[in-house]
Amino acid sequence: MNILLLGSGGREHALAWKLSQSPLLTNLYIAPGNAGTALFGKNIPVSVNDFPAVKATVLNLKINMVIVGPEDPLVNGIHDFFKADPDIQHVPVIGPVKQAAMLEGSKDFAKQFMHRHGIPTARYQTFDRTNIHEGHHFLKSLSPPYVLKADGLAAGKGVLICKTLEEATREFTGMLEEERFGPASQKVVIEEFLAGIELSVFILTDGKNYLLLPEAKDYKKIGEGDTGPNTGGMGSVSPVPFADTLFMDKVEQQVIKPTMHGLRAEGIDYKGFIFFGLIKVNDHPFVIEYNCRMGDPETESVIPRIQNDLVRLFNAVANQSLETEIISVSPLTTATVMLVAEGYPNAYEKGMVITGQEQVVGSLVFHAGTKLNPVTGETVANGGRVMAVTSFGKTMHEALAKSYENAAKIDFKGKHYRKDIGFDL
Repeated sequence: MNILLLGSGGREHALAWKLSQSPLLTNLYIAPGNAGTALFGKNIPVSVNDFPAVKATVLNLKINMVIVGPEDPLVNGIHDFFKADPDIQHVPVIGPVKQAAMLEGSKDFAKQFMHRHGIPTARYQTFDRTNIHEGHHFLKSLSPPYVLKADGLAAGKGVLICKTLEEATREFTGMLEEERFGPASQKVVIEEFLAGIELSVFILTDGKNYLLLPEAKDYKKIGEGDTGPNTGGMGSVSPVPFADTLFMDKVEQQVIKPTMHGLRAEGIDYKGFIFFGLIKVNDHPFVIEYNCRMGDPETESVIPRIQNDLVRLFNAVANQSLETEIISVSPLTTATVMLVAEGYPNAYEKGMVITGQEQVVGSLVFHAGTKLNPVTGETVANGGRVMAVTSFGKTMHEALAKSYENAAKIDFKGKHYRKDIGFDL
């Protein structure tokens, strides 16, 4: 099979690494890819949101399947674009249609969906510029801290947790009046704060059946002890010690199955990954958010633990025959540490030369924001999150020790990483 993988981050490098191990794979192409994905296939300089260019690539390279890594093209309707075009509608797309991707594309849509189908989530209301004053009144009805969420896509950074009513009122007004997160904050969801511990749960579904993948816990804040602003993710571990059989059974019965039932009941076609961002409150799961793709950096911890042939699983999704597959998972723990550029998640430099990768032993290195310098051939930083180091271990501490040992060997100007991944487990 010829496969086209869309995306350019650590998630896509991890998927490319795994896909390349399949005997069913003939050629792997990644658009646009990064310096790491180039080790496992051919990078194609095409934007994930340039659908006509993606179509041309599919036809020129005789692509048999398209796998969509990031959320943007899914929310923008790439699967619908394929279904509507007679030239490419025969090519399966792994990733949901636009209506289904609204579970991530609109926090308000997701909250309404959960409410309709009895899925546990925090109390909320949604506001825009026309009813800011009503939002102020709703904030006063809640106890601190206060949760504010931009309705649309904000690259994992559109959530604010405010400690005081004064701060929440100021930030809420700023999000709407100044569009602090761009068009994503034209609407803002105000949520009741839930106290608990978070985790990420994933399924792969063909629309009828699903496979439960390994769960993970990621670390969003830039600073140690979960301090500072949100990032796209600074590290992750899998499995999650507190997600025991009893808790995961509650997740399946109260969250996953009602979500699948709701999608079918509403006639929403869903083929791909569903990411459930959960919080455990007094032994009960509540949904914080849905994502319509795998998380990043969770993918870098989850995918290495999956022992199945990923191409075979994706074929089963395309053929709606996932009930014939059984997921096989490594009993070992994986731990991922993300190396980021100085200044991230705010303004940061690009183009720094990365060295020391060849010294890494016993860990996987997944490139997140990198590219090859066309003149020198050197690998250089090209994003806020630059590289992820993932290791296996019999325990979380053993896996983390390996990842930290190897993270220290990789170097670029201004390198930063959290040294307390897993601190709360």
